[in-house]
Amino acid sequence: MTAPMYTLLLLTLILANFPFLTQRGFGFLPLRQKRILHHIVESIIGFLIIGVIAYVLESRAGSVHAQSWEFYVTCVCLYLVFAFPAFVWRYFWQGRNKE
Repeated sequence: MTAPMYTLLLLTLILANFPFLTQRGFGFLPLRQKRILHHIVESIIGFLIIGVIAYVLESRAGSVHAQSWEFYVTCVCLYLVFAFPAFVWRYFWQGRNKE
């Protein structure tokens, strides 16, 4: 793997966890209470941003390969696995410490 791929993986890890680590919408919009729908929307937007960055990196490295639906399902699952640590921290550990 090359340096851009490691950078992409690190950026994916950061963007997948970011919605669960802050109370603000997209990191800067003040919200009274951030609900699960906010987290889902932010995660989808983060996934799309990562997809665009990955497409640009692949197009700069050579030809872009056509992908079928299995590729995208696998990418979504990996993105959710990357988001799991912050999700657990937000909904399981934070809730336990409040009581």
